[in-house]
Amino acid sequence: MPGSLDEFLKGKSIIELREIAKSLGIQKYSLLKKGELMEAIKNFLGSSEEDATVLEGIGKKEKGRRGRKKKSETAEVQQTFELKSEGQESKLEETEEKEELKPSEMENKEEDNIKEQTLSQDTQKEEEKTEKPADVSLNEEKKEESKVIELKPKKEEKREDKMQIEIPPELKELEGKVEIGGIGEGVLEIIYEPGGGGGYGFLRDDSFVPGPNDIYVSPSQIRKFNLKTGDKIRGPIRLPKENEKFAGLLYVQSVNDMKPEEVAKRTPFEDLTPIFPNKRIILENKNEPKDLAVRLIDLIAPIGRGQRGLIVAPPKAGKTTLLKKIANSILTNYDDLHLIVLLIDERPEEVTDMQDSIKAEIHYSTFDETPEHHIKVAEMVLERAMRLVECKKDVVILLDSLTRLARAYNLVEPPSGRTLSGGLDPNALHKPKKFFGAARNLKEGGSLTILATALIETGSRMDDVIFEEFKGTGNMELHLDRKLSEKRIFPAIDINKSGTRREELLLSEEEKAAVDAIRRALSNFGTAETTERIISMLSQTKSNEEFIRKILQNLR
Repeated sequence: MPGSLDEFLKGKSIIELREIAKSLGIQKYSLLKKGELMEAIKNFLGSSEEDATVLEGIGKKEKGRRGRKKKSETAEVQQTFELKSEGQESKLEETEEKEELKPSEMENKEEDNIKEQTLSQDTQKEEEKTEKPADVSLNEEKKEESKVIELKPKKEEKREDKMQIEIPPELKELEGKVEIGGIGEGVLEIIYEPGGGGGYGFLRDDSFVPGPNDIYVSPSQIRKFNLKTGDKIRGPIRLPKENEKFAGLLYVQSVNDMKPEEVAKRTPFEDLTPIFPNKRIILENKNEPKDLAVRLIDLIAPIGRGQRGLIVAPPKAGKTTLLKKIANSILTNYDDLHLIVLLIDERPEEVTDMQDSIKAEIHYSTFDETPEHHIKVAEMVLERAMRLVECKKDVVILLDSLTRLARAYNLVEPPSGRTLSGGLDPNALHKPKKFFGAARNLKEGGSLTILATALIETGSRMDDVIFEEFKGTGNMELHLDRKLSEKRIFPAIDINKSGTRREELLLSEEEKAAVDAIRRALSNFGTAETTERIISMLSQTKSNEEFIRKILQNLR
């Protein structure tokens, strides 16, 4: 029989004392020194010889085997130590049934023991409030499952707050695997590889120039929704990884403000049927009756949806001012028309003036840019307009100027070996004609209207050749006269040279009769006198309707 409990504990090593403390359920025993361990065990048990006998039995069993204790041994210890509080009893039962570590592992893994003790404290507090289940191992599995269920929604809430977007069902499998960077939007440009086949794409910003903020679009998404260059795409994006340069489009949310499934069924622009313009675009602004330029255009050269108009003007004739007035009239009178202003090889101050005076989609390339940049912007604008027309929308492009665009193509296109007068290559006119010829009214719905300026009397033979090549390709021409502008007669429109083909489709019978009467009456006068007379007559009336009514009364 051993002596007292104090003598028994002094004869044990610190490892054996830790084993005893662990069996008794003493908390944070791995942090205590030998003396502190002895005090903790004595305080827990008392100092009787019976306690020392039991501890000796526990120590022998711990040395004899390692692993999980049998239930009979656990019951023996519990019967010997009849504890007063139910809390101490539950601690002993819980700790006796837990898996024990080897004594050699105790010294090497003290940090792991600290984590285990902190977790055991939390579980013990929860179990003291509820009854102990019969199977502890099943109870532990349930606790782990409940912890997972509690943590999952918290992680999803944090992720949703970070994304600030709603993830659709088709992206549920991607959740957690990617980091979503918000909603991306841009105009698609497809890049085809030299080998052929489907190409990949990038979403460009409003400048249409490649940049670091572009968004990559995979070939599979392009094939799935029949996407084309010029489509405006919107959707959630994935942030770039360490070895990636651009963000990626996760899925297509909308194409040209429409559902992707609807856009995938559209008819290609080349397969649509062109017809003459039959729906008029009225430029007259009733709020500004003194704006005589647009009123005169409505009578002399009316514009319809799908018109291909050429504004022929010498320098300093007021063509840029006229374009601004036309743009503002369209924006004021029509909400369903999509207006795009394209400025090629333009002065920077003119660009700023356009942006300040016109609240529309404006794309530009100033004269200090390369010819390749001029062509890039022009082609992207054309593709953008064609995609909108395929979706049965009405688009108007105001181009300034067609002559400078042809000059840019002349510098970029490889020489064909033939040269026209002024140094113009015939191949350089093909793509500008394709741009201008894209304007049409479509039988299936939608229209593309292009009003482009052409420069004359610049002193350059090339500009005259470009105008001669485009002369007759449009179905509406508006000529500005230099002599009228020099006399400060604005709008400086040459009425005798200006007109619209098949204008009877756009004008009413009264308007047609009045316009024919005006042309016959003023045919014998000179250009300046004719324009001055009509401007004087328009200024005396508040609207074109009143003006036509007076003309018809005079004819009767």
